[in-house]
Amino acid sequence: MINLYTWATPNGRKISIMLEELGLDYAVSPVDLGKREQFSAHFSAISPNHKIPAIVDTSPDSDAVVIFESGAILTYLAEKHGQLLAQQGQARYSAFEWLHWQTSALGPMLGQLGFFAVRSEEKSALAIARFTEEADRLLSVMEKQLSIHAYLAGADYSIADIACYPWVLAATPYLNDVLEQSLATKPALHRWLQLVGERPAVKRGMAVPAL
Repeated sequence: MINLYTWATPNGRKISIMLEELGLDYAVSPVDLGKREQFSAHFSAISPNHKIPAIVDTSPDSDAVVIFESGAILTYLAEKHGQLLAQQGQARYSAFEWLHWQTSALGPMLGQLGFFAVRSEEKSALAIARFTEEADRLLSVMEKQLSIHAYLAGADYSIADIACYPWVLAATPYLNDVLEQSLATKPALHRWLQLVGERPAVKRGMAVPAL
């Protein structure tokens, strides 16, 4: 049984989507970030960086596997269950490329833009301009890839799409004031959002945790 520690954020929803895609039974342990539950002693022992998501995978015949960081969790689940990641060849490494691109670039840049443009009470024009420009550049990178391929890693849906989808979807309403012009010029990105968003497992995963 897998215990998923999560909250209603793009990073958290990556893993609930993955678990739903795999059809696995799992328990949900909400970690309320607003109440700073990520700093509790129990969760800190699981995720020393005090970030969601994290999983504890237990089975009666082996030691528990404890993993934090969404990219590591997606890789673990894909490899353990032999799904959503090619076994070899270019498609496998393309999925890794886009997975790490999301965790190192797309997520952090959209997160910073969200802070400076939306959440921060003090608005810094320089910071907003810097992260808006970088967000547009990264979305343009996705647009180019998706204008050539159905999915980020090529012809097949993979953990790369699962990693990116919640972040891009969140940006469409949440960051619309600063990214409206950028998003309006990316038809392939919108095609991909609709394609991925119509998957039943994605719809179920996006509703976890039930708040």
